Amino acid sequence: MEKWVGRVALVTGASVGTGAAITRALVKHGMKVVGCARNVQQIESIRDELKGEKGQLIPIKCDLTKEEEILAMFKKIQKDLGGVDVCINNAGLSHCAPLLSGSTADWKNMLDVNVLGLCICTREAFQQMQKNKVDDGHIILMNSLSGHRVVPNAAGHFYSVTKCAVSAILEGIRNELHMLNSHIRVSSVSPGIVATEFHQRMYKSPEVGKRICSRMKCLEGEDLANAVIYALSAPAHVQVHDILVRSIEQKT
Repeated sequence: MEKWVGRVALVTGASVGTGAAITRALVKHGMKVVGCARNVQQIESIRDELKGEKGQLIPIKCDLTKEEEILAMFKKIQKDLGGVDVCINNAGLSHCAPLLSGSTADWKNMLDVNVLGLCICTREAFQQMQKNKVDDGHIILMNSLSGHRVVPNAAGHFYSVTKCAVSAILEGIRNELHMLNSHIRVSSVSPGIVATEFHQRMYKSPEVGKRICSRMKCLEGEDLANAVIYALSAPAHVQVHDILVRSIEQKT
């Protein structure tokens, strides 16, 4: 990680869970981390917690369903920090919205965050890297095992739709980078069940979320932060394409 010391990383969805864990890890490795979320107060608390660490955390409020806010965020990063070197598209969400009975509003919200927000951030990060002649940048997509298989739980089927899209986006980005003779790398991390607030928010029930996570020893956010560090630490000629990671106790 020595090559990344002092360089700029953007982490979306940095306020809680996996995003917060990734943010902490990158700051401790000496990066300047722009952490964005709608709830910027939580990121400010993490910033205060990390004072004295090798790197720096810069909180930015951004709603990834609004393109104008994403564009303004990248403009600010360019102006204040000279642009991004690493873009970690961590933000994602799920609603209980089956394919045969789900709410269109819930489907649109998942697409806006999990697919369109991710694509806009990726596009802007690449354009910024290209403008700044950063040819060793890294784009990381937080995918899911749901981007590789569909579980027999209707509540999560549309979420799988969005994550299968992320798998296609990963392949497409790599193909486009190759056609441009770029040395910018793209990777994804595809976790199973993680002990975060994800399921509590999905089911709008702390009890249901906690019950799902109590069935096994789940992954922790730090496990995924370690996967991100692994991808970033690979030699410059190595692209870690996708890391599938799940609890040893998770069946599928």
